Amino acid sequence: MQEYFKGVIFDIDGVLEFQGEVYPGAIETIDLLRDKGIVLRFLTNSTLKSRASCARRLRESGFEIFDEEVITASYATARYLDGLKPSSCWIMVEREGSNEFLGFYQDTENPEYIVIGDNRSKFDFEHLNKALRLLLRGAKLIGMQSELIDSSMGEVELNVGSWVEMLERASGVKATYIGKPNPYVFELTLKKMGLDKSEVIMVGDRVSTDVRGANEFGIRSLLLKTGEFKEQDLDCNIKPDFIFDTIGDVLTIL
Repeated sequence: MQEYFKGVIFDIDGVLEFQGEVYPGAIETIDLLRDKGIVLRFLTNSTLKSRASCARRLRESGFEIFDEEVITASYATARYLDGLKPSSCWIMVEREGSNEFLGFYQDTENPEYIVIGDNRSKFDFEHLNKALRLLLRGAKLIGMQSELIDSSMGEVELNVGSWVEMLERASGVKATYIGKPNPYVFELTLKKMGLDKSEVIMVGDRVSTDVRGANEFGIRSLLLKTGEFKEQDLDCNIKPDFIFDTIGDVLTIL
């Protein structure tokens, strides 16, 4: 069955690659879609990568992908903050993801916003307690994404949502979340594509973020049984429009 789509949004970890290995057929699929004139975007909940570093790593793996086609949760959060025009922020994120926030005034003593990504080793007693006290004094809370756990790097580890939710519960301050499945990152991606919702499909491996986010935003969804997919993921009321085994199968509907 063929559908007519002008644009495809691909998740990265678990769809194009997983735990450092590129999936067979992934590079060829992207190349074929590009040759067909399909508008492509690559949407990831990674906060450790900037859009530039993410695109560069994909190119090093053999993909033809441009910086402006990539949207990371850190990049999307920075764009969200642009709209807020905050007086100050405490940005809690490591690695290249921190480069997306160089234009914001950083204040760890009296920030208007506490913005949390993957801060890894700095999620310790001292820093988390300091964040709690600042929230109780009136700081606002932003989570770059809401996933609780992640295994894209190998072993299962706590993800950004776990730390943000802990601070939410302790402080009583409700966080604003940016990455999948939340609508802001889909709105941003669609705006960058210049297409209508009816013209775009989301391809991902996670029902809880990729499929749920697409469904709630109003675009079609395609689930791949790769990456972090588990059969029990389908035992819920969140249903993708299409389900395939491999990324190459995406071409059968396009």
